[in-house]
Amino acid sequence: MVSDGQVVVKFGNILAKHCLDQRCSRELLHATEHTQSISSQLGIVARVKAVTGENKASSELLLSNVQNLIQAVQQVLRAAEAACVKGLGEPSADPEEEEVAAFCQQWRKNLTQHRAKEALNSDRDELGLRKTRGAKAEPTLMSLVQEQPPRSRNTPKHPNPRKGHTVMDRHL
Repeated sequence: MVSDGQVVVKFGNILAKHCLDQRCSRELLHATEHTQSISSQLGIVARVKAVTGENKASSELLLSNVQNLIQAVQQVLRAAEAACVKGLGEPSADPEEEEVAAFCQQWRKNLTQHRAKEALNSDRDELGLRKTRGAKAEPTLMSLVQEQPPRSRNTPKHPNPRKGHTVMDRHL
C-alpha cells in the first residue's frame, strides 16, 4: 500500500507540473503532499506493528491509516481529473511523463466519448434536466486505474519507482 501511495504521489506531481491551470496545479500538489504524508505515516506504523506483533491498538491504527491513504488517493485522482479537463502542457521526453500523459489522454478520450453518447441518448425530463435513473456514470481516473491489467508474475511485488519502473506499472 505504501509503495502504491508513492506511485500515486509521483503521478500527481507529474500532472501538477504540466497542468495549464495554476489553481488545479496547486490543488493537485496539495493533494499529493497530503498523500505523501499519509503514505509515510502508514509505512512507519506498519514497521512498528511488524516489530511489536499482534496488538489490537496497532491493528486499528494501521487500518485507520490505510483508510486515510485510500481517501487521499481518491482526492489526488479527483484533482488529477480536474487538471486533465483544464488541459495539460506537452510532456518532456521523459518516458514516465509520456506514460502519464498517454494515460490521461486515454481517460479524457473515454470521458469525451461518454459525454457524446449521453448527449445523443439524452434522457431529459420536461425541464431539460437529466434523469438519474438508468444514467451511466461518467468514467473516472479511478475506474481507468482499476481497469489496468494485473501485473505479470515476473514483476516484483514492490518495485522501486526509482529503479526503472514507471509510474503506471503499478495500479491500485
